[in-house]
Amino acid sequence: MTIERVLRGFAGFFILLSLVLAYYVSNYWLWFTAFVALNLLQSAFTNWCPAMTILKKLGLKESGDK
Repeated sequence: MTIERVLRGFAGFFILLSLVLAYYVSNYWLWFTAFVALNLLQSAFTNWCPAMTILKKLGLKESGDK
């Protein structure tokens, strides 16, 4: 798997998780949804995300790497 695929999976999982928690626990979990969305937005412009750095250190490759 590539970093990009894992990162998209993490983002989707955390968004769905925070929506479920907002529904069943507290609406304050929507702030976590907003945090994930803002992180995705900034990474679209900067091409950097903290999770990407961690995944690289774990040995995952970027999609352009062979």
